[in-house]
Amino acid sequence: MKFKRLEDAELTGKTAIVRVDFNVPRGPDGSVSDATRIEAALPTINYLRQAGAKTVLLSHFGRPKGEPNPALSLEFIIAPLSEMLGYDVTFSEKLDKSAIDAMEAGDVILIENTRFAAQETQGDAGMAQYIASHGNVFIQDAFSAAHRRHVSSAVIGEYLPTYAGLAMERELDHLAQALEHPKAPVMAVVGGAKVSTKIDLLTNLVDKLDILVIGGGMANTFLAAQGHKVGKSLCEHDLADTARKIMTRAAKANCEIILPHDVVVAKEFKAHAESRACGLDEVAADDMILDAGPETVNLLADYMDKAATLIWNGPLGAFELPPFDTSTVEAAKYAAKLTKAGKLIAVAGGGDTVAALKHAGAANDFTFISTAGGAFLEWMEGKTLPGVDILRSE
Repeated sequence: MKFKRLEDAELTGKTAIVRVDFNVPRGPDGSVSDATRIEAALPTINYLRQAGAKTVLLSHFGRPKGEPNPALSLEFIIAPLSEMLGYDVTFSEKLDKSAIDAMEAGDVILIENTRFAAQETQGDAGMAQYIASHGNVFIQDAFSAAHRRHVSSAVIGEYLPTYAGLAMERELDHLAQALEHPKAPVMAVVGGAKVSTKIDLLTNLVDKLDILVIGGGMANTFLAAQGHKVGKSLCEHDLADTARKIMTRAAKANCEIILPHDVVVAKEFKAHAESRACGLDEVAADDMILDAGPETVNLLADYMDKAATLIWNGPLGAFELPPFDTSTVEAAKYAAKLTKAGKLIAVAGGGDTVAALKHAGAANDFTFISTAGGAFLEWMEGKTLPGVDILRSE
């Protein structure tokens, strides 16, 4: 898709309303424990400052349910944001026209949590028009919020000229590289607990991929649908027909589905439980499948060698519980090795993916990792994202 970029905007002397994502984790002392999302916003803010624009930042934090909640105020962002920018950012509990009029070119102000108003999540046109009246352009720089038709993430864009911020631009460019016009062969690794949460995702992907690896608990549903015994494993037996339909659709689309060829089983779901690797025909009635086996990892490495583009979403096993993190760690490290060597374009995101790849020590070598979660999944499902749709240039 072609979209309107920040470089296309006339910014000098303008007031830019900017949607950022400052919904960051906090430590026990209330400080920011992971500043990744704040850091992601810095290039756009600095670009606007250098262009001579006034910058008005909007973000949500937590789930205040449409009313003010001091515990969910964004004021704690001011200190770390100011330090990172090397500039004192102002904080305001509400949009104040006189305060914005008093700002000078290059000034930055952060407005209180947008979700303190119930109209935000309702996508209220009146609230959007009111916010829009305080600016000249709208910059959407929060891909993580783009799947919601909220006032601050999408509806404002119906009332102001709208452009992608630099973080949004980077996200869209990499996602397009992975699915819209990828270098073939294209391979995806999709893991997770349940098929029921990823039916739309799998259905969309089989029409676009050459190779689809299914791992995690959801693989058990596909194995059971093929007639394999899965013991006490997490398995949605009622979705066996759905799994078979997805496999049939994949065959018609010439997408090869790869399921575990061997597995790691245990009697207990806990870290360091006694375990063994075994073939699919050796799973006992009281066994739980908690990871893919070593033969499967080797097979995935062989397929990665053939692939040119890799999309990764979700772990291959119960990666939070060693040693059931083994297949995720080894496969992720191999993907990172190929990517670092320039042999693979690897894009990842959604759910536990970031944590799993960081755990594997592979995150820094992937081409791109999205922290967007729900928006990343809905994009992979082929859905229209309201906060992206407003950016289309044609």
